[in-house]
Amino acid sequence: MTYSFISAPGGPRPADRTTRPFDWFRTLGATGRRAFFGAFGGYGMDSYDFQVLPLALGAIGSYFAIGTGRSGLLTTVTLVVSALGGAIAGALADRIGRVRTLQVTIAMYAVFTVLCGLAWNFESLLAFRALQGLGFGGEWAAGAILVAEYARLEYRGRAVAYVQSAWAVGWALAVGVYTLVFQLFDERVAWRVLFFTGALPALLIVWVRRSVTDAPAATERRASAAERGRFDAIFRRDLLRTTVFAALLATGVQGGYYTLATWLPTYVQKTRHLTVVGTGGYLIFVVSGAFLGYVCGGILTDRLGRKRNIQLFAVLSVVFMVSYTRIPQGADTLVLVLGFPLGFATSAIFSGFGSYLSELFPTAVRGTGQGFTYNFGRGVGAVFPTAVGYLAGTSLGLTGAMLFGAVGYALAVLALLGLPETRGRELV
Repeated sequence: MTYSFISAPGGPRPADRTTRPFDWFRTLGATGRRAFFGAFGGYGMDSYDFQVLPLALGAIGSYFAIGTGRSGLLTTVTLVVSALGGAIAGALADRIGRVRTLQVTIAMYAVFTVLCGLAWNFESLLAFRALQGLGFGGEWAAGAILVAEYARLEYRGRAVAYVQSAWAVGWALAVGVYTLVFQLFDERVAWRVLFFTGALPALLIVWVRRSVTDAPAATERRASAAERGRFDAIFRRDLLRTTVFAALLATGVQGGYYTLATWLPTYVQKTRHLTVVGTGGYLIFVVSGAFLGYVCGGILTDRLGRKRNIQLFAVLSVVFMVSYTRIPQGADTLVLVLGFPLGFATSAIFSGFGSYLSELFPTAVRGTGQGFTYNFGRGVGAVFPTAVGYLAGTSLGLTGAMLFGAVGYALAVLALLGLPETRGRELV
């Protein structure tokens, strides 16, 4: 397979390197910078609308009188359906464009997050959360590809990593709103109010519609390709190995991550016995570490390579996960402090994903390939939170059950053995 460089309009060639910290942003060009803000905002609000569930999970469990197994099912269903939504959105991105797909997915997750706040029983909440997953799963693929196709080759890893860092920003916003809402309202009402705030992303759609466009060079290549948006194309002989191992990689990383994202709030509330304010304070440490992890991971993925970055932080994620669950009762300060490196490692591993998957697939099926593999991993990785929920009801308890997430990171390291390094690879 051959690759040729797609530069931002008017941008210099990769050989013209500079050393200023934000050259990755400057070299996007005016249209590329608008695309970045659209993708950043979309992914940040995607994170916000996802995180309101884990934050409210304890209150939801009490309100509907459900155990940890059924509580975990809410996250699992969201992620399983998001796999379908992500695959569909990836194909749509190849057919109707990255920006139009971005608008559709943002609208989907905003509407159904609000409807979750109107749920009258567990089954209705499960249904609304599943439908929210359709939009939640698709946004990342469209946004990451949009920015990757504008970015200069040598800055692609960090440019897409900054889009990924929006997850931490959305998470931080959710934690702040959660802390405020649960202080102002009784928890029987507060979880509904928290879901109602999921309407915020709708405001972003108007701006994206007016200000953001697809990368011209990528649009021309996509439009001229006969196989654009076809799922069978990513299973053809020359792409089959890539598709399979990329899907396994995404499964491992997301299985480990969603174990932590789903159960950490409940863990610090029920096992560590922290108050709402204490939980919010703890999560700020994790989120701060996550933001810096995304940013630093983006720099490292350009310097070390895509594979080495993932390998490094897979190992560190397991180390910090095990260490965290071994903190003795009463050591609340250590709970706060160790949350920072835990958030750093489990987020930095994602920094190279957007650029890596973009580089593994050609333009005509880039959305399809990235959308399918990333969201296949999300769907299968969704089994992890439910498994942890049921294991928590055994002698392992929630503390021991959370270590199941380490299995995911081990799978990710093994999957990398079947994939090439793509640092420096140009896009076609």
